[in-house]
Amino acid sequence: MPFVTIRFIEGRSQEKKDEIAKRVNEVLSEVLQIPKNDTWIVFEDVGAKDWYVGGATVAELRKKGLLT
Repeated sequence: MPFVTIRFIEGRSQEKKDEIAKRVNEVLSEVLQIPKNDTWIVFEDVGAKDWYVGGATVAELRKKGLLT
């Protein structure tokens, strides 16, 4: 049974997560030829102050206009 973890910077809507989960589930079911109920998908929302890129937080990089 596949277990998929998807990490995002917090702020994605539930509708977007629902759509992503649906599509990931469809692909895994098709490619692996397994029932859709065999796939587990977990979203982890991480705060921009807790996600680092090159030693700086995403929040800092956004303030500087280096990330969106």
